[in-house]
Amino acid sequence: MADSVQSQSQPQPLPSSDSAEQGKVILTWDELIEKSLGNFGWMQFLQCILVSIAMYFDAQQSFISIYSDDFPTWHCTNTSICKPTSDHCKIPKSSWSWDSHSSKTIISHWSLECSSSFLTGLPQSSFFIGCLIGSFVLAALADSSLGRKNMLILSCLSMSVTSMLIIFSTNIWIYSALKFLIGFWRSTIGTSVLVLLTEKVSANWRFTVGIVEYMSFTLGYMSLPGIAYVNRNSSWKSLYIWTSVPAICYSVIAYLFVTESPRWLLTQGREKEALKILQGVAGNGVVLDGRLPKVDVKEKVSFFQLYASIGELFKKRWAVIRTVAVMVLGIGVGMVYFGMPLAVGNLGFNIYLAVVFSALMEIPSCVATYFLENYKRRPSILVFSIIGGVCCVMCAVVGDHRLQWVKVGLAMVSFFGACTAYNVFLIYIIELFPTCVRNTTTSLVRQAIVFGCIFSPFLISAGRKNNFFSYGVFGVVILLSNLTLLCLPETQGIVLCDTMDQQEKKETSMNEIGNRVNV
Repeated sequence: MADSVQSQSQPQPLPSSDSAEQGKVILTWDELIEKSLGNFGWMQFLQCILVSIAMYFDAQQSFISIYSDDFPTWHCTNTSICKPTSDHCKIPKSSWSWDSHSSKTIISHWSLECSSSFLTGLPQSSFFIGCLIGSFVLAALADSSLGRKNMLILSCLSMSVTSMLIIFSTNIWIYSALKFLIGFWRSTIGTSVLVLLTEKVSANWRFTVGIVEYMSFTLGYMSLPGIAYVNRNSSWKSLYIWTSVPAICYSVIAYLFVTESPRWLLTQGREKEALKILQGVAGNGVVLDGRLPKVDVKEKVSFFQLYASIGELFKKRWAVIRTVAVMVLGIGVGMVYFGMPLAVGNLGFNIYLAVVFSALMEIPSCVATYFLENYKRRPSILVFSIIGGVCCVMCAVVGDHRLQWVKVGLAMVSFFGACTAYNVFLIYIIELFPTCVRNTTTSLVRQAIVFGCIFSPFLISAGRKNNFFSYGVFGVVILLSNLTLLCLPETQGIVLCDTMDQQEKKETSMNEIGNRVNV
């Protein structure tokens, strides 16, 4: 019985049809990739680190507005006219002054202290709108003509250059336009990093390398309070210089040393390039003698067919249902994940410490995600989403200043739950779809996440008067979004597929086996 199970679990080699090569063994591409990437060595580790660094700079650009667009504190200079509780828009400008540098943020730099909430919130809204449009426009490029590596480098370099140019803004309108471009270019960084990482390792290491991405993003987020504190007496332009120059240098290094995904190369019919990368990773660990296996994936897309991968999703009913379900789930999880850090101002707490506490919650989240590797994806997402949602609602209930520390604690726990659910969710998306549409579907889900974030600033603004409109809505949305898990399959431990047909056949086979076991 044991011998029978072992023989079924091991892939059968394909014999050569040529008599001269009758003794040589030819593996299928799936077998070859898994065998070559099975031993996680230093070469793969360095590649994962190098690719993940892009998330460090992505995090900085995602949350830099917490400090660059903040409303600075001020004090009275003429106490006969001005009082600490006065509305500074209704008293002479000569009777009060900013506590720090007059150009510390864009509010003080362009004298926007009395402008409408629409104008002061325009830059951050433009950033999210840019992310949304960028995800749609650039999503299919990584699956078709550009590939994972080139898309990552193009996005990171363009984002960094635009971030450098933003210091030359002369008014809020130019600033908002450049923020839109920053959001547009950074929209595919997270997707490209996650897909490239998971396609360069075997199934056993897929979850682990995902943790590397999250840690890099966390470090980027944690670096912001330090950079902002060092430049607390300088212009907001210093923040963009400190974050953009290192990112430009990284883009050059990544272009020289990062390798492309062998799975994507195969979908483009570039077998020899894929084989060269696999040989470099495997070393002497895999014998690659004999003829190359035949590739059944010939979906190379021309420049005029960039969005063919999106069309692939609408050919299969199961793919459409799956895509819609994960997009709805992404709106709920993403709204809490991005909304809670942006809402730290509603806690009435020190903004530097608040961001530090939020960033520190990412570390136990990454640790928890690591230990969830061998657990099922759906229950993991559900449990931590419930934790995040319930704590959000409790934040809305706790409004007494005497319970401020309780409110801060609930906010941190809520963020921890959302972070963990978000981390597992991103790995789950990778496992739900085959290679030919993986980057596209991941981008679509990130679009849904950003779509929910567009409304977050309005909810946070309304939450200054009533916490339910921020924390309460966040909690209700994430709890309701988890109902879509009923439409999704479990993916823990599965091997990634390359085509839609392979995915469908594999799941059909797994369902048949499951039905036999139940019988």
